[in-house]
Amino acid sequence: MASKVSCLYILTVVCWASALWYLSITRPTSSYTGHRQISSISIARKNVSFGNIRTRPINPHSFDFLINEPNKCEKSVPFLVILISTTHKEFDARQAIRETWGDENNFKGIKIATLFLLGKNTDPVLNQMVEQESQIFHDIIVEDFIDSYHNLTLKTLMGMRWVATFCSKAKYVMKTDSDIFVNMDNLIYKLLKPNTKPRRRYFTGYVINGGPIRDVRSKWYMPRDLYPDSNYPPFCSGTGYIFSADVAELIYKTSLHTRLLHLEDVYVGLCLRKLGIHPFQNSGFNHWKMAYSLCRYRRVITVHQITPEEMHRIWNDMSSKKHLRC
Repeated sequence: MASKVSCLYILTVVCWASALWYLSITRPTSSYTGHRQISSISIARKNVSFGNIRTRPINPHSFDFLINEPNKCEKSVPFLVILISTTHKEFDARQAIRETWGDENNFKGIKIATLFLLGKNTDPVLNQMVEQESQIFHDIIVEDFIDSYHNLTLKTLMGMRWVATFCSKAKYVMKTDSDIFVNMDNLIYKLLKPNTKPRRRYFTGYVINGGPIRDVRSKWYMPRDLYPDSNYPPFCSGTGYIFSADVAELIYKTSLHTRLLHLEDVYVGLCLRKLGIHPFQNSGFNHWKMAYSLCRYRRVITVHQITPEEMHRIWNDMSSKKHLRC
């Protein structure tokens, strides 16, 4: 009887050891598609212990840069890094931003670095076009995940990772979208104020206090099994928010141990809550479309749903009609 118990004990130990070894050598693939991740077997690391199994990141963000600009901040440290979420087909929007508010040379004596964030497209022709665009403008970064609405969170985390790795000494970072007009004068001089001491652990934008939408027909649908709570932590609309550069690394590292959500701005809010950072409300950030008025647009920082043609018009009016009083 004793020998049978011993054999059973040894068999149980072997089974557990095999299971732990299997778990320790799996990692997510390069495509996050909502709240499920598919694992694939990779080469096992030597000397795996129980300790590093328990502390292993649940979101290792193991995506390679397909296009990168690692030397963007080498010559001088930017006061502001602008990260713009875009898609492959939005060349006109990117070009409009380059020629208007996103021009890195708009402010003498104030270094600005503008970067467009993309994933990998399923169409190789579009990937090739973006590569050629990158060779001309050197303002695009791409990681090896599928570019899709459900992967917007990965796109933002890519930007956070890039700042933390290649531009950690920058003062401030802005994350925004390619259909946003940014009033750079208000952003630079009224909000960030280059002549003042840079803030730390700072995060501001249009703060939203809300809860998950359970209607499956909604663009912002959130299933209960992914987020069971009835309220989200305060978060800033993903159409545009500003944070001190130290927060980029904090959010990126926190994300490695925080279950991914496909709603990018909500997910950033979750990371901020874990960090104990409270986003500040700023009424200058608008996450909706505003009827055009030069005087009205002069008072804000961001406006949503702006076409490339409108972007040029607004920029030209603001540049040529500065003498007009409102």
